[in-house]
Amino acid sequence: RTPCAHSKTLSALTGAKIWIKFENLQYTGSFKERGAYVKLSSLSDAEKSAGVIAMSAGNHAQGVAYAAQRLNIPATIVMPLATPFVKVQRTREFGADVILDGANLSDAAARAHHIADTQAMTFIHPFDDPLIIAGQGTIGLEILEDVPDLDVLVVPVGGGGLIAGIAIAAKALKPEIEVIGAEAALIPSMRQKLYADAEPSGYQTIAEGIAVERVSDLAAALLKDRLDDILLLSENSMEHAICLFLGIEKTLAEGAGAAALAAVIGHPDRFRGRKVGLILSGGNIDSRLLASVLMRDMARDGRIARLRLDMPDIPGALGQVCNLIGEQGGNIIDVSHQRVFSAGPAKQAELVVAIETRDRVHMAQVIAALTASGRVVTVLDSETQKDDKS
Repeated sequence: RTPCAHSKTLSALTGAKIWIKFENLQYTGSFKERGAYVKLSSLSDAEKSAGVIAMSAGNHAQGVAYAAQRLNIPATIVMPLATPFVKVQRTREFGADVILDGANLSDAAARAHHIADTQAMTFIHPFDDPLIIAGQGTIGLEILEDVPDLDVLVVPVGGGGLIAGIAIAAKALKPEIEVIGAEAALIPSMRQKLYADAEPSGYQTIAEGIAVERVSDLAAALLKDRLDDILLLSENSMEHAICLFLGIEKTLAEGAGAAALAAVIGHPDRFRGRKVGLILSGGNIDSRLLASVLMRDMARDGRIARLRLDMPDIPGALGQVCNLIGEQGGNIIDVSHQRVFSAGPAKQAELVVAIETRDRVHMAQVIAALTASGRVVTVLDSETQKDDKS
């Protein structure tokens, strides 16, 4: 059982009354061990002896591996080649045999099914199974026991097992509660299945845990009369939600785990003044990706920027710029000083400097000081790929 806690700061930020179900605090770092344990517990002695096999981008893999370890069942997991290393490592630590194969979940699933057929192993599907769905639904039971007067639950949507289980439990206990899905806009498979008004535009989403190309037919059928809506999320909104969880709640969320918060922040009018339960479904994010997300969020907030300055190629010119930035309280984090490949005159050098400031206002002050010193400053905006002349 994981904590369900009220967030004063996120409530103030969003205008809603926010409660968070911290499934990232499960031993495997995500909710997946719930369904896996229910499913594996149901197997016959012969099935347990033959072993189980699963395909997963990571969290289901760890859930199955951990449940198998607890029940003394041999487990094999097929994971796509691009699966974050931290998830591969953790799965192996739980005693499973990991096979890396395939460009995506569909390829990994094909390999897993082949092994299951040839070696008489039981295939454990990550979401298209009634017992898996039932296991995930225990989250709904717990959150309404802890906070029975919630108005709405916001749940990440991938294949549909998590939200279907939660919707069944929540609607049974409180029929008037809203259940809203949070799905990556790049791969809106459940939205497309249920409402036929969204098209996938790519599969390289930060929320790899919900990047499912084909959703569960069973889950979709269960959601038809239980789901109130699915909100589609931009990549930036999920990255920002990861940073908010880390900065405000001091807790780690992966892209899929941050989806529910991203939905509330991206659609404030939908939730303002209401009592909202967010499912923080998992926290297994690669450390390099996390570092990139944090830096990108700082750039979007105007705390980090790249500035280009054309300056005379004379001794001391670079030092003068650096000193001026330092005097204004800016922190230089990267410098590129180019003479040979500059497009300007031979007696002129090009300087690109990345600086960190307290906030957007402070950044503007640093740029203003550089401009006032007689230098032409160009802010390089990596998001829009446009130059903003100062």
